[in-house]
Amino acid sequence: MTQTPQAPGPAEGPARAQIAVPAKHPMVTVLGSGDSLLRVIETAFPGADIHVRGNEISAVGDPVDVALIQRLFAEMMLVLRTGQPMTEDAVERSIAMLKAGGGGNGEGGGQETPAQVLTQNILSSRGRTIRPKTLNQKRYVDAIDKHTVVFGIGPAGTGKTYLAMAKAVQALQSKQVNRIILTRPAVEAGERLGFLPGTLYEKIDPYLRPLYDALHDMLDPDSIPRLMAAGTIEVAPLAYMRGRTLNDAFIILDEAQNTSPEQMKMFLTRLGFDSKIVITGDVTQVDLPDGTKSGLRQVQHILEGVEDVHFSRLSSQDVVRHKLVGRIVDAYEKYDSTHGTENGAHKGGRGRTAHKGK
Repeated sequence: MTQTPQAPGPAEGPARAQIAVPAKHPMVTVLGSGDSLLRVIETAFPGADIHVRGNEISAVGDPVDVALIQRLFAEMMLVLRTGQPMTEDAVERSIAMLKAGGGGNGEGGGQETPAQVLTQNILSSRGRTIRPKTLNQKRYVDAIDKHTVVFGIGPAGTGKTYLAMAKAVQALQSKQVNRIILTRPAVEAGERLGFLPGTLYEKIDPYLRPLYDALHDMLDPDSIPRLMAAGTIEVAPLAYMRGRTLNDAFIILDEAQNTSPEQMKMFLTRLGFDSKIVITGDVTQVDLPDGTKSGLRQVQHILEGVEDVHFSRLSSQDVVRHKLVGRIVDAYEKYDSTHGTENGAHKGGRGRTAHKGK
């Protein structure tokens, strides 16, 4: 793609840029069906005039906006070159990353670009590819590769558990580990187990169902019962971890905000050789009885800075569900800061929709 910026005159006048799209990229892949992608860009840069003629895109406006528009189209070309289509959501997230400063600096001092974030494949399954969608998600996934124990902390819908599950399946398929262990604390989130019908296993199962749902997205459903029967995949309440040493395993503790400090210590000390632990949770949605401290809140003060332990923190900007979910998260945070909600936690049940960020 050829870019021809034209600098404005001294201290006045708009900046201009010409962006030539290579013939190998049909304009519909760049502008979207019915110009849907172009409309997203125009909405994000209301002060800029963007025009299309043939395979050339021109942008006129504030120098900062024009420079961002140029870079945005360059990033879009890089994504399209991989064969991955651009979507309205991907364009919006790319714009957000660029406006935030081009992605910022990664742990290694490098700079992650929107194209690097959007084209990082974690797992391909049944015709779909699971990828991070935001910069923080990419850094979370990278941290799982680099560290033995990783905490993914953030609000609902940020892909904490789903991306960890994808990394677990990837590790199993590449024989980095021999088994996957998925666990959750069985805490009554506003409902009482005693009123549910069935055996103890059937009563516990609703808490573990989201983990089964994610597995079904990533593996052939017919293979899951066989893998579970062989012990290659284990899905169990946290209490079942006590007294064990977990070697050659990828272990995920989900809903960790509902662990007590004692349970968190117990779980962390299950770590065996050649294993990896990912702990996910949302400290704003604690369902523990009044007076019980959250192990996830406490552990941040205890283990922050410990070598080979990493804390990845996600925010409403990383929500990959319906756009309204991010706004809801922000609204609750604003309410809490104004009204001083006790312990900063919302009591009551929490539903979970499987993260579809792929």
